[in-house]
Amino acid sequence: MGEIVKKYTETSLVLRIVIGLVIGAIIGLLLPSDGSIVPSVITLLGTLFVSALKAVAPILVFFLIISALAGAQAPGSMRTIIILYIVSTFIAALVAVIGCYLFPMTLTLADAGDISQSSPTGIGEVLNTLIMNIVANPVASLVNANYIGILVWAAMIGVALRAARTSTKEVFADISDAIATLVRWIINLAPFGILGLVYDAVATNGMEIFIEYGQLIALLVCCMLFIALVANPIIVFVLTRKNPYPLVLRCLKDSGITAFFTRSSAANIPVNLELCEKLGLDKNLYSVSIPLGATINMAGAAVTITVMAMQAANTVGLTVDIPTAVILSALAAISACGASGVPGGSLLLIPLACSLFGIPNDVAMQVVAIGFIIGVIQDSCETALNSSSDALFTATAEYRIWKKQGRKFEMGKDAAPAGTKAEEAPTTEEAA
Repeated sequence: MGEIVKKYTETSLVLRIVIGLVIGAIIGLLLPSDGSIVPSVITLLGTLFVSALKAVAPILVFFLIISALAGAQAPGSMRTIIILYIVSTFIAALVAVIGCYLFPMTLTLADAGDISQSSPTGIGEVLNTLIMNIVANPVASLVNANYIGILVWAAMIGVALRAARTSTKEVFADISDAIATLVRWIINLAPFGILGLVYDAVATNGMEIFIEYGQLIALLVCCMLFIALVANPIIVFVLTRKNPYPLVLRCLKDSGITAFFTRSSAANIPVNLELCEKLGLDKNLYSVSIPLGATINMAGAAVTITVMAMQAANTVGLTVDIPTAVILSALAAISACGASGVPGGSLLLIPLACSLFGIPNDVAMQVVAIGFIIGVIQDSCETALNSSSDALFTATAEYRIWKKQGRKFEMGKDAAPAGTKAEEAPTTEEAA
């Protein structure tokens, strides 16, 4: 049994999910969902998976944010990079909102037809709901999965703990790591859960359900491509006043492709550090900015959270006005900064965004489950965007300094060998 478990865990999660998806679809075509014992057991696999995610998500968000804020370090030299990380993540959420306005979708959920949901009457009602959720009892917020309250209380506790002893911060970091490990255990069982979910969807709706999933994937990928090839280059150009595409394409090639297959920003940190070294950037800067970016630079996660929340709102019949959409973008950007480092970690923050509209947690977790089904492509593209932009914005901030110093450089090109004239900083007279 130990050998079987070891072989299972050593197999690629993507491959396991694909196998579960295919088996679930085949069984769904061959075995009708008639309430007999075998279909019920298969459907139960999906129900257990969703229930486990529902149980662990509030605790994960709470301790993840406390740990991140309590131990956060933000040196003065990092200011430009941190601003770039935050601005790009917010812009990504706005792009996702626009994409959802242009291409609204209705997701197939188990009980979507039974949901009675009224649209907020305006921005005032949204703000009132937001404020009341913020001041809710923190324990009640955890019990009732009030993600707005969880986010705010966790942020305040995290900031307050910045003055605590290092040993205290390490305790919360250890708790956060332990919960992240628990999430990894649950996600390792995702193939069985997805098998059950896909079986139930195919047995109920037929193969047409994959057309819906394909449309959702297309929207997510198109938003991420727009960020990578349009929005980010504009930001780089504004700061450097040079053609941004040599640098953008270099980061996508050297960092994005690797991140696409590893599906982990944390695992791609060594790749980004090597890229920054080749570009000749300041090691004192990129040795901090790259690990930090793997934690808070989450444009891809912001796209995923926003798109899934907006389509969930559309599914239950909510009309989201523009001011509310802007608040959602800000909330998605903030919550994306606390996305877990495990594959699919951003999906567990979708309920937080859904809570802005008052969408029931049961519905939100079904949307999370759909996210795991399409995660084979979505999470790979998301990680590629997140990780490549870590190196992109680190280089952009450095190039901006070089430009002010009058130093000559080529966007995205390897630095000249040490000791050559191209590598040397200009004197005051040369800069003048």
